[in-house]
Amino acid sequence: MADKMAFPTLIFDEIDTGISGEVALQMVRMMKEIASRHQVICITHLPQVAAKGELHYFVYKDNSAERTVSKIKLLTHEERVEELAKMIAGANPSTSSRESAKELLLN
Repeated sequence: MADKMAFPTLIFDEIDTGISGEVALQMVRMMKEIASRHQVICITHLPQVAAKGELHYFVYKDNSAERTVSKIKLLTHEERVEELAKMIAGANPSTSSRESAKELLLN
């Protein structure tokens, strides 16, 4: 549909809800195919999906002032490993979750 409508950018907001494992990886392959012709932005909570993107942004809310402001930050490789490890293991990732994050980025 994106090809027929000539959409330059496609945004998938939590398209991976309710899936995991091999189905998530198949979805990533499909999104990579789409990304060969369109810009693809994917909002995800699955580390398997997040690890396959070319760039990884962290979106967060800043409550430090009178009003809350949403912000976005492009992650370095090291920050990306840490965020993927948190997606795997929670707020305090272990060494093994960091190793798993590194493995996801390699494959």
